[in-house]
Amino acid sequence: MAAGSCLLLLLLPSLVTASHSPPGCKIRITSKGLDLVKQEGLRFVEQELQNITVSDLHGNEGQFQYNISQVKVTDLQLAFSDLNFQPQQHLVFNINNASISLRFRRQLLYWFFYDIGSINASADGVHIYTVLQLAKDEAGRLKISNMTCNASIARMHAGFSGTLRKVYEFLSTFIVTGMRFLLSQQICPSLEHASLVLLNSLLDTVPVRNYVDEHIGIDYSLLRDPSISTDTLDLDFKGMFFPRVREDQELENHAVEPVIKETERMVYVAFSEYFFDSAMHSYFQAGVLTIELQGEKVPKDLEVLLRATFFGTIFMLSPSVDAPLRLVLQVSAPPRCIIKPSGTSVSVSAFLNISLVPPDRPPVQLSSMAMETKLSAKVFLQGKALRVQLDLRRYGGTPMGAWGESPQHPTHNCFLLSRFRIYSKQSALESLALFSLQAPLKTLLQLTIMPIINERTKKGVQIPLPEGMDFTREVVTNHAGFLTVGADLHFSKGLREVIEKYRPVPTATAYSSSRPTEPSLDPSSL
Repeated sequence: MAAGSCLLLLLLPSLVTASHSPPGCKIRITSKGLDLVKQEGLRFVEQELQNITVSDLHGNEGQFQYNISQVKVTDLQLAFSDLNFQPQQHLVFNINNASISLRFRRQLLYWFFYDIGSINASADGVHIYTVLQLAKDEAGRLKISNMTCNASIARMHAGFSGTLRKVYEFLSTFIVTGMRFLLSQQICPSLEHASLVLLNSLLDTVPVRNYVDEHIGIDYSLLRDPSISTDTLDLDFKGMFFPRVREDQELENHAVEPVIKETERMVYVAFSEYFFDSAMHSYFQAGVLTIELQGEKVPKDLEVLLRATFFGTIFMLSPSVDAPLRLVLQVSAPPRCIIKPSGTSVSVSAFLNISLVPPDRPPVQLSSMAMETKLSAKVFLQGKALRVQLDLRRYGGTPMGAWGESPQHPTHNCFLLSRFRIYSKQSALESLALFSLQAPLKTLLQLTIMPIINERTKKGVQIPLPEGMDFTREVVTNHAGFLTVGADLHFSKGLREVIEKYRPVPTATAYSSSRPTEPSLDPSSL
């Protein structure tokens, strides 16, 4: 019994780790962000309630026969509303003391008298209380999984006109009571459809698993259900890149879990070192971290220096002395990202092979050297795309590890000092001879290779936000093992506009696909 208890204690840490995989990307929406969502959501609710369909009301009372039809909402006043977080997985939307104005067609038959016309009515003291439950679906997408709703109307009155106005006023209590019942019964079904169908179609625009370019893709699936406190909503995303040649490949996450403590801005997005490491690992697995320069693509000054350095070897190769040079730079292991409060860097190990390429003859290798470099990394946002620009030049960081809201650098994090060294794979003596090449090769990397790499990563990767919602006033801040992007939000498109664009076809049942989607060519979607 004691041995079993000890074994359980030993296994407990691994079981806890397995059940709580650290996210590579984390998003926090604060109460300030929820206030913005409420403003746009209220406009959406008004539009939905204006489309309420109320069934006809007809019947008889003694010698009177009546028919109420073509009920239409003409005006809404939703002045008092709140949208709040409710632990652990809920949003509460509450509307108090609202009013709904109606107009409908009347028909009345009393003995031989027939009357037809319209009635203006008003429902006052309307109270709507809805609770939305948020959860991740099977595809790892955030969804509204359930909704509860209660609606009531405190009072309703109608104005009558026409030849039988006195008769309508006599029957007003009966008619108004019926209309009040029918209207209150239609509010919750309308909002339920708006939430479980229309708003979920908006959440479908959040990228979950899609292709970044022709080489890699990104997995933004949720690891678990959202965590909601009274002030924040936290979403843990996998945040893992994958090579398109091996889409089922998993890279284990051993990085520090991002921790977001701030609540001053509307939204915070945190990225761990694992997020960037998986991107570089995927590019490495895709076999694209190789660059070749030959002939005229080799800078002239560097070619002269290389021919002088390897003069003896080249001289012995006559008649291949004038053959063009070829430089092949190949990354030897997946690069690693290092995030510190002082800045962000990327460590790279590579091989540089220098050869002569005589016409119609096999290449002749002059040297094969190892290269180690630490690149400075600048992380910034462009629209909803997170971009990284690498550099070999020397930069200093700001004291706090972030630019704050400086007008010159509103969305960048700072740099670490770059490092560069080369050495021979053959002998220490050759490494000493290569020392004179270190500065020129570093210049080659900065002026020739780095622009190629940065051009490949120029597009960046989209942050998982719904279409029509964008960042403003972004600030990138470094921490130990992760960085955060704090920002405010604004709607570039209304909820209705996006929903109409992706409105589900009523006759088709939509299912979330786990297959990645192709990268968008439309810059407005970023």
